[in-house]
Amino acid sequence: MKLFKYVLGLIVVSLFLSANAFAQEEMTSEEWENEIARLTQKKSDLTQDLQDLQNEVNNLKSTKAGLQSYSDCQDELYALVGATQTDVDNFRNQVNSVSGKINRKESPKDDRAAELAALQSNKISALPEFYNKVHNELQRKLDAWVEAPKEIMYSVVKGDHLWGIAKKKDHYDNPFAWPMIYKANRDQINDPDLIYPKQTFKIPNLTDDEVAKYNKIRKNYKPAPVE
Repeated sequence: MKLFKYVLGLIVVSLFLSANAFAQEEMTSEEWENEIARLTQKKSDLTQDLQDLQNEVNNLKSTKAGLQSYSDCQDELYALVGATQTDVDNFRNQVNSVSGKINRKESPKDDRAAELAALQSNKISALPEFYNKVHNELQRKLDAWVEAPKEIMYSVVKGDHLWGIAKKKDHYDNPFAWPMIYKANRDQINDPDLIYPKQTFKIPNLTDDEVAKYNKIRKNYKPAPVE
C-alpha cells in the first residue's frame, strides 16, 4: 500500500509540473483545456495501471502463501517411491559410482551392466533427478561400449617368436609381455624359444596392473653394450 501511495504521488507531481510548464507558454484557452484533459486522462490511465499491478502482486502473494515449501514437496515426492532422504542420498552415491565405472569403461562390462540394471529396477530411479541419467544416458553409453574380447587367437607363421608376437600392435605392442602368451599356452609350448608354424596361440588381454608391469620393465630395460 505504501508503494501504491508513493507511485501515485510521483504521478501527481509529474502532472503538476507538466501543467505548470505548459501554463508558462502562450496557449489559447481551448489548448489549455485540451492539455488539462489529456493530462487528466493520463493520470487516470496510470492510476488504473498501478492498481492492476497492485492486484497482481496481491494475487501472487496469495498464490505463494498457498504453495508447499520445497522440502515438503521433496518429502512428498520421495514418499511416492517409498524412499527417505537418506535412501535418495545413498542412491545418488551409487549412481555416481556406476557412472564413473561406465565412463572409464572399467571392465568387465557384464558387471557394469548388472550394476546399471540394479539401479534401473530401483523405484528411486523414477525421480526426475535420476530418470534420464539412469534409464537413458548411462544405458546409451553402456550400449556403445565395445569391450575387447578376453582373448584373441593367433596362428603362428614361419619366423615367429614369442617376443615378436607380443610386440605386434594388435597384441600387446610390448615385446616384454611375451611371458603372458607363454603362460596361456603351456599346453602347446614346452620351450618358449621353440614355437612352430600353424600352432594356434591364445593371446589373453592384459589387466591394467599387467600393462603397468610390462611397461615398467620396458622402460627400465638397458640393452647390453655392443662389444
